[in-house]
Amino acid sequence: MAAATLRSVLRRNRLLPLFETCRLRHLRFFSSSVDAAATVGGTISPDPHFMVEYLVNSCGFSSSEAAKFSKPLAHLRSTEKPDAVLNFMRSQGFDGAGIRKLISLRPICLCCNVEKNVAPKFQFLRDLGLSESDIIDAIMSNHGILGLDVHRFIVPKLEMWESLLGSRELVLKHLKKTRWFLSSTVEKRMHPNLKFLRDECGIPEERVSSVLRTHPTFILRKPESLRTLVVRAEELGMPRDSQMFMSILKSLHMELSSDSAPFPLTTSCLTSTTSLGY
Repeated sequence: MAAATLRSVLRRNRLLPLFETCRLRHLRFFSSSVDAAATVGGTISPDPHFMVEYLVNSCGFSSSEAAKFSKPLAHLRSTEKPDAVLNFMRSQGFDGAGIRKLISLRPICLCCNVEKNVAPKFQFLRDLGLSESDIIDAIMSNHGILGLDVHRFIVPKLEMWESLLGSRELVLKHLKKTRWFLSSTVEKRMHPNLKFLRDECGIPEERVSSVLRTHPTFILRKPESLRTLVVRAEELGMPRDSQMFMSILKSLHMELSSDSAPFPLTTSCLTSTTSLGY
């Protein structure tokens, strides 16, 4: 499958019809879940620290954890929204540990409007073909998704990834397990990095795409960090016009992205891999 050019990344819109379908259904999907969540009345409390106790009693946090995670929630005067969010999350398969992890990553999610912000994201992911457990994985890996607009942010990012990876299946696979897959920095890093690899390094786009299919975060490195990888590869004796150059960049990326690389990348490693004909 031919790799997408930078131009095609910007112009493909295959997910947009799906979004339009979701938007037309917005007024009626998940009504039962939302209604159920809304039946829990918000408890108004004069205590400015009531959310600390709430997080302990409703989510199972320790007092110290609750004190930390309640700080972004200090403006709340009622538990109405947190009640609705927790009830909805539980109805969608989140267990206690999953809810605690999500809140620890994004406490502000408890301030979301379930009907307007949360439920549409779940429905959109379901319409993409994700199962209940897949959706949980996708949200845990990309917790910021709950605060992103489907049309303005989520769809364009998925379009870019589909163009680069070459298939919807790979997009969904990485959406479930790759952190920052829908990060706000995707466009800011992806475009200049693709241009740099193509125009300055002379690396064919198919070769770039082949790496991204297994390591999509490679293209999300800071541009200056990617340039550093290129310099390091050249210092190891690998010229930019070598067919091995992209593979060495991938190996350097993996080494720097790992807390404990299994082995250092050295000139001897390059010699051994080259001898195998890769």
